[in-house]
Amino acid sequence: MSNELGYQSGFGNQFCSEALPGALPAMQNSPQAVPYGLYAELFSGTAFTVPRAEARRTWLYRICPSARHPPFKRLARQLNPAGLAAPTPNRLRWGPLPELMEPTDFIDGLQALACSAEPDKAEGVSVYLYAANRSMQRVFFNADGELLVVPQEGRLRVCTELGVLEVGPLEILVLPRGMKFRLELLDAQARGYVAENHGAALRLPELGPIGSNGLANPRDFQAPVACYEDTQKPVQLVQKFLGELWGCELPRSPLDVVAWHGNNVPYKYDLRRFNAFGSVSYDHPDPCIFTVLTAPTAEPGVANIDLVVFPPRWQVAEHTFRPPWFHRNLMNEFMGLIEGRYDGKAEGFVPGGASLHSCMSAHGPDADTYARALLAPSQPARLEGAMAFMFETRAVLRPTHYALQCPELQTRYDDCWASLPIAFDPERL
Repeated sequence: MSNELGYQSGFGNQFCSEALPGALPAMQNSPQAVPYGLYAELFSGTAFTVPRAEARRTWLYRICPSARHPPFKRLARQLNPAGLAAPTPNRLRWGPLPELMEPTDFIDGLQALACSAEPDKAEGVSVYLYAANRSMQRVFFNADGELLVVPQEGRLRVCTELGVLEVGPLEILVLPRGMKFRLELLDAQARGYVAENHGAALRLPELGPIGSNGLANPRDFQAPVACYEDTQKPVQLVQKFLGELWGCELPRSPLDVVAWHGNNVPYKYDLRRFNAFGSVSYDHPDPCIFTVLTAPTAEPGVANIDLVVFPPRWQVAEHTFRPPWFHRNLMNEFMGLIEGRYDGKAEGFVPGGASLHSCMSAHGPDADTYARALLAPSQPARLEGAMAFMFETRAVLRPTHYALQCPELQTRYDDCWASLPIAFDPERL
């Protein structure tokens, strides 16, 4: 294997990389005129006839073509064997996954929590938690959607067809639909969140009146450089297809791309680089001001999924209730906590945990947070030591049967609002 670990900066670029000099065909030659006896393979992430600005594709120059594999067979272990529960409008919250008792890799450690459609429909968004205590010995790809990985604990080395990415807590990883990868642990265990985007590919949001700078900067996104494996030992290739896991045995590693060029690539981003904006006069801004990535739909301004992050930042608005206000939204909100304490909740929402507030479900600060916020002085304050995020989607997320039956479900979540006082007094201004 070429062990080089390196990165290229930028978002949406037409990248190119080669692990051997001259492995990329000369510009004047056809992409199929390949040196070193390599095979040319087109990796398309969009339909051929989409507008040019929407096209995602990468030419791969590899040792063995992907087409050379035996039939896939359905695996015994499946991601969501119990299926989806009936839709519920109730607010839900979970604690972290329990400690692993058996050796578990990333694939076996994926736990489906909520999905917008049945597995064979592959629409909208699916949300998972993951926990692993051993590196993958097999290779995986997902035919159902783009994967957005948010590590909460433990660093990961992700060996992909296009090269190697190392990612840890406070960073995110995006893997295009169909990208083959092997996820190795750099620490004893790893935990986190995964959003499976079944819609248009994630991209940076438009900045509008913000102007040309702010939020997530394109230069801070990193794609890998070419790095290939030329190992001839058996390996299992697993794919997720319409919600089910299928596998076949290959005689050699499929991570054998020697050179490539295109824009359908895996990438990572450090959430600590996010340039947060907010009010400098009064009033609490909408959470969309914290959007890192978005996957749009045909309806302008409505996303299949937004990744929203709540990083350390200054709050300086005067005469303003500082925590998130009480609200009901058209969009559905799945929240997770990477570290620290979220400013909208006093307790119960812990790192590794999650909450789900569905369309028009009323929510906001709990009673203790509300009481403290009323007494807080109206002066600049720094929010430190916490990193929360939200997967926001137009698609209603249905919990899995596991999500409603697992011991991590906090069955008394509604109680955090039950003690909010009724303080109305028509004689008091």
